[in-house]
Amino acid sequence: QLQLVESGGGVVQPGGTLRLSCAASGFTLDRYTVGWFRQAPGKEREGVACIVRSGGTTTYLRSAKGRVTISRDNAKNTVYLQMNSLKPEDTAVYYCAAVLSPNVCYDVPGRYNYWGQGTQVTVSS
Repeated sequence: QLQLVESGGGVVQPGGTLRLSCAASGFTLDRYTVGWFRQAPGKEREGVACIVRSGGTTTYLRSAKGRVTISRDNAKNTVYLQMNSLKPEDTAVYYCAAVLSPNVCYDVPGRYNYWGQGTQVTVSS
């Protein structure tokens, strides 16, 4: 069974940090492009960042540039999203997704084949 499982979400104060994890089971992520998306209540799912098999990264979300870092640890079959200087507007459910791809990043959810169940991030004082 091919599965992605996110973890690391929670409640954090503005200015705080979180590191989200996306662990794969049933397949190895090293050949996959992995993206992080988020969806706030009443809003569409939007791309945050992605990482390709070679380790190259792209941050799509303009408001997140300089505050997020996506990375991968192939030995642990896991991709991470480090988020710093969190703001209330970062509150959302964060999802990771994977697609078998050459070194191409996608910010369109429909391009991804596998999705995790999501992890809630709440930024509030």
